[in-house]
Amino acid sequence: MSIGDNLSPIKTLDKDTVWQLLAAHPFGRLAVEAAGLVDIFPVNYVVHQHKLYFRTAQGSKLSSLIVNDQVAFEIDEVTDDDVVRSVVVHGRARRLETRAEIEAAEELPLKPWAPTLKYNFVVIDVETATGREFTIADEPEHYPS
Repeated sequence: MSIGDNLSPIKTLDKDTVWQLLAAHPFGRLAVEAAGLVDIFPVNYVVHQHKLYFRTAQGSKLSSLIVNDQVAFEIDEVTDDDVVRSVVVHGRARRLETRAEIEAAEELPLKPWAPTLKYNFVVIDVETATGREFTIADEPEHYPS
């Protein structure tokens, strides 16, 4: 595949592959916006029923979600053979409130990585999940004419 053949070197991943990648990677980055400031937080998470779950302590991440529940979430993968895959999720995040929700989340294989107390469970209700793939290569000399 080459640009000269009028084919893009960047491939769009199908939905099944996107969800397989999300399920395979335990670590991602959560982007939130509050009061005009965008921030990014690393989080470990699990996928369950096409939703993303993570735990957090009280603080700016949780406060941001209360102000604006619209979030983006991203993971990347680079393989030994120089294939790069990236997945971006957009959705709404909310702290789990009901006893039933919290008890169900406690059954998920979700443990904090940092030695801190993280009592709050958060779910991202996914609205869109997209992915792209390409192979690392040298930049072309020019665009084809």
